[in-house]
Amino acid sequence: MEVMIHSSTFLLPTIPADTRPSLTYALIVLNQRLPRFAPLLWDRAQLRLCADGGANRVYDEFPQFFPHEDASHVRNRYKPDLIKGDMDSIRKEVLEFYASLGTKVIDESHDQDTTDLHKCVAYIRDFTPNLEKSNLCILVAGALGGRFDHEAGNINVLYRFSTMRIILLSDDCLIHLLPKTHHHEIYIQSSVEGSHCGLIPIGMPSGRTSTTGLQWDLGLVMSFATGV
Repeated sequence: MEVMIHSSTFLLPTIPADTRPSLTYALIVLNQRLPRFAPLLWDRAQLRLCADGGANRVYDEFPQFFPHEDASHVRNRYKPDLIKGDMDSIRKEVLEFYASLGTKVIDESHDQDTTDLHKCVAYIRDFTPNLEKSNLCILVAGALGGRFDHEAGNINVLYRFSTMRIILLSDDCLIHLLPKTHHHEIYIQSSVEGSHCGLIPIGMPSGRTSTTGLQWDLGLVMSFATGV
């Protein structure tokens, strides 16, 4: 079975030349408070998208990361490539500001059947021919925290696009989907993300799961309890 490597070296100030795997990054910003490493994620990414009100977060919060710089200079420097969603959260002045800088805006207010994150991931999958999809990793900032139904919806996107490598991020948590089609090696950058690693089966039992390298290794079938 093929091995899938998971590493959060994108959180390090510099990425070692011999780091595996060699990935191309896209960044999606959602409408939750940005993690402290958001500017680093922005610099890592080759494509930057804001999901609706995520543009408000970039506009309001990026200048806070650079308190000694003029806010307008920061906003001009950190300009999203695309704003996409149902446009029920983005402020009018924010939309007009980025549109004036050349940011592409796609209004999908007609589509109320999918979340704004789903819309952005689908755009990356279907309309970005210049990105190398086989080595693409989508980083989602602001995916955790706030309303639980939004968090659950974001986790559901991992399943809807299970063939794509997507990481949900907050200040203290990273969530990956581990497809059952692979063995997985997870490399934790404890200097920036702490030393904890949790495995949670969602949707169905995991089959027999075994781990090595954890403080308490597993060798069991994992599942949520069902019934009474």
